[in-house]
Amino acid sequence: MSLANRMALASPRVRAVCVEANEFPQLSTQFRVRGVPHMVVNRSASFVGALPERQFVSAVLERAGVIEEDGGGDTGGDAGA
Repeated sequence: MSLANRMALASPRVRAVCVEANEFPQLSTQFRVRGVPHMVVNRSASFVGALPERQFVSAVLERAGVIEEDGGGDTGGDAGA
């Protein structure tokens, strides 16, 4: 199970949708997918590439506006508890 899916299971405020880019070319075009993994947050901000878990969580929270880009929040610890 991907980290995005685990985050969605842990919080009703998070929704994760996984799409096979080759099977849905119209979505790939809409979200300008050029490589995978390609994450889109709030239909606008995106990032490409695999990240370690802590960096992934920070990147999602930054792009969602939950923490400032300088990492102004603690995303480690027992987020899955």
